[in-house]
Amino acid sequence: MSKFFVEGNVASALGAIKAGARFFAGYPISPASELAEYCSQEMPKVGGIYMQMEDEIASMAAVIGASLGGMKAFTATSGPGMSLMQENIGYASMVEAPCVIINVQRFGLSTGVATSPGQSDIMQARWGRHGDQSIIALTPSSVQGCFDLTVEAFNLAERFSSPVMVLFEASIAHLRERINILESEELHLIERKKPDVSPEDYKPYKPDERGVPRLSYYGSEHILKTTGLVHTETGNISSDARVCAALVERLERKIEDYQDELPPPKYYGTKDAETVLVSFGISSRAAREAVYRANLAGISAGLIELQTVWPFPEKAIAQYLSKALRVIVVEMNRGQVTREIERVVSRNLVDPLLRTDTNIFYPHDILDKIKEVHDI
Repeated sequence: MSKFFVEGNVASALGAIKAGARFFAGYPISPASELAEYCSQEMPKVGGIYMQMEDEIASMAAVIGASLGGMKAFTATSGPGMSLMQENIGYASMVEAPCVIINVQRFGLSTGVATSPGQSDIMQARWGRHGDQSIIALTPSSVQGCFDLTVEAFNLAERFSSPVMVLFEASIAHLRERINILESEELHLIERKKPDVSPEDYKPYKPDERGVPRLSYYGSEHILKTTGLVHTETGNISSDARVCAALVERLERKIEDYQDELPPPKYYGTKDAETVLVSFGISSRAAREAVYRANLAGISAGLIELQTVWPFPEKAIAQYLSKALRVIVVEMNRGQVTREIERVVSRNLVDPLLRTDTNIFYPHDILDKIKEVHDI
């Protein structure tokens, strides 16, 4: 284990390399450019490949190709680039290519403010692609979390044979903190399972008992057929109604049925608190301090800090909120996670604290809100 003093972008890149990623393709974009720059320097040192592509569409396509070629592969971008990647992320979901997408969130729609933080890509991560699907998206709240959850993202990508997203904000991307970096041999890493049948009997999309296929890689003796069209277990195109229904259901169920394997929410503060905050990313750091100050003042308050935002951890949140009299959702958008919380508990209990002015929350902002709902 080594100690580093680095920013979130570099921590995420380090996590990818330690997790075994050996291919990065991307296009420079603020505030994610440092991540790509670090990979351009460090990937060749570990026998990896760095490719600067002509745009984000090509970047995601290259990542999928590298993954299907047997490599752990990833890319990094921000809001506008994420929009361009969506079609190919949908393709990755359909062909079940393990890969990781880092989205360093910036402020606003369209070009927004390129160097200011935002948290408004939550719904884009879930529903940015057409068609029914499930997706895994993780949300670190510290520089250490950028390392840890990037490693976990690669593990989950291989475990579920699926694209996995990591969402953090420009503020964490450029925040420097002291962190612990574990070496690859110190980490629990999940590697891709190889086909366990003869090449003649191999069906690339025949799922195991958990609904996950064992993909070979291009050029191996086990022939891998891939297509974005609906396909059978052999990879051949089909429009049969039963095949269509079974494939869509399997792609969803292989993730949704195993949510207990995803990073769970963290809880801080008073047990069974009257007022419970829900937050994630950079906003949860201020929320944690606000809850600490509220507890010192004798106020019954707690915080649910999300680590996995998709699939939304409804069961865990419902348990934490079972005795809450008030729920304050703290997020830097117009209420994207708030709507999910309102599906878990009565809307009458939810009082969101939102911010959309390029600034992050400070503890006193949130503490004032806690005191307001307690009539203090």
